[in-house]
Amino acid sequence: MPKSFNVLITSLSNKVPLVREVHKALKKIAVDGRIFGADCNSACIGRYFVDDFWEMPATVGLDPEEIVNFCKAIDIRSIIPTRDGELQFFAENKGLFNTNGIAVMVASPEGVHSCLDKIEFFNSLNNKNSLSPIATFTHPDPDYGDRWVIKERFGSGSKNILLDVSVEEARSSLSRFENPVCQPYIEGPEFSVDLYITQNTTPKGCVVRRRDVVIHGESQVTTTTERPDIEKTCLEAAAAIGLTGHALFQIIEDTRGSLKILECNCRFGGASSLSVAAGLDSFYWFFRECLGDDLSDVPYVPGPNGWRQIRYAEDKVVLMT
Repeated sequence: MPKSFNVLITSLSNKVPLVREVHKALKKIAVDGRIFGADCNSACIGRYFVDDFWEMPATVGLDPEEIVNFCKAIDIRSIIPTRDGELQFFAENKGLFNTNGIAVMVASPEGVHSCLDKIEFFNSLNNKNSLSPIATFTHPDPDYGDRWVIKERFGSGSKNILLDVSVEEARSSLSRFENPVCQPYIEGPEFSVDLYITQNTTPKGCVVRRRDVVIHGESQVTTTTERPDIEKTCLEAAAAIGLTGHALFQIIEDTRGSLKILECNCRFGGASSLSVAAGLDSFYWFFRECLGDDLSDVPYVPGPNGWRQIRYAEDKVVLMT
């Protein structure tokens, strides 16, 4: 067991709940550890909730050796990327970081690519008989419905989205998007599904959350619920894509009770802290794997269903001396 275990959280922004969960996980592994936050915005709110802050350059065009040197100088043992736009960078350089004793909580480059590219995501799952990804095209196809959703092909689906429009409106709106994709509009309850897959691709745990109130694509009110069918669907999808670490699926159930997989973010989500409270101890498990431990000896104890999380603004007041 090392004497210290420092962690770097990149694209820190205002992800205070994530920082708190990382802090809890560090305490559980019972070693001294500091949390370093990194962001290209030196004024980000998250810097006030970490032990140290690094004004990190954007990963576009960045030499990964620069991050390696920074981490080795201050004994950082693990990196937690938190933004879609940096996942491919860390996935492609995961081997370099591992060689230098720095574990990165990210899936393989192929897995990350499948999650970031909605066309690739659909194609990866569409040929699996047991899975039903939402149909995804570059143009609306009337054979698949009269009402459509238009969103950007790459990254999070909540950014720049047009909901419930006709085929004609969809076609005329494509120019408003950089790389548009079209999906049939489906009415029904939506679910977020947090899961953790070990580095040897063994499912460790899964929590289904009903999305009760959604604002700007993120659950502001979410409740855990028992849905073995949804768990099975998402675990099979994660295996088909080849994911490891923490992943977050979005599922919708149509009026006939059929499940459609909307997308997957292979990172910790904005409301994923509820799943940690419900037993999905992703950061603790990741740190244990970083230390070379076999998670088969670490129990997963799911909490009772019906836990609800309400996200709200909170103030922190400090005395400046």
